[in-house]
Amino acid sequence: MMHPKKTVALITGANSGIGLAVATQLAKEHGYHVIVGSRTAAAGEEVASALVADGYSASSVQLDVTSDESIAAAVGRVEREFGVLDVLINNAGVLLDYVPGVLETYKDLTTRELFNQTFSTNVIGVACLTEACLPLLRKSELPRLIFVSSRMGSVSESTNKSTIYYNIDYKAYDSSKAALNMLGLNYARILEDTDAMVNIVCPGLVRTKATNFHPMGSSTEVGAQRIVELATAAKGGPTATYSDRHGSIPW
Repeated sequence: MMHPKKTVALITGANSGIGLAVATQLAKEHGYHVIVGSRTAAAGEEVASALVADGYSASSVQLDVTSDESIAAAVGRVEREFGVLDVLINNAGVLLDYVPGVLETYKDLTTRELFNQTFSTNVIGVACLTEACLPLLRKSELPRLIFVSSRMGSVSESTNKSTIYYNIDYKAYDSSKAALNMLGLNYARILEDTDAMVNIVCPGLVRTKATNFHPMGSSTEVGAQRIVELATAAKGGPTATYSDRHGSIPW
């Protein structure tokens, strides 16, 4: 068993972007042991090794949420090394919609491929990982579960013409995040017999690879702010909420 007295947090997609900022803040500012989940093992190991070299508590695990084998191996390792999981942050996600002049990498995907790949990572993969982690979360004295979503998944906001993304075609991404919100609420219901806090968070528009480093975006550190707040919330804190760093978001 490693670091038995530390709060253990698994963050998916933590080798870069918002996930990296979350892992760094939890390790450096809150003394958590962070498990850096990364599709590429070497990328996760690099981040964890850097944190350890600076005197913080971290490890890494290869984790591809679209692979049942990868999920099983990752969760098995967490169970062997820690026996419990206190915090799960479902951060990994993709934005594959073709936006001329902005997001063109995946412009040759068919509609079916676009939706299959988007939902496989953003919804189905999250569901499979969360379900696999559920027994370890139930062993925690204070489990915290966070789904990193987007305001673009808000049904109420979808026809708000004042938003900066109203006229941009993100239908696969938007739909996946709306589904993710419902998934998160289901886990809030499932874990209501515990002290668990299950919340859905929008980091806001952030300068990351997924947004093509949008010039209007905030830094990853700012994007991580609300996620970290909820990952470190004390017993009795908020649950079944949908928010960003400015406050509640309408469903």
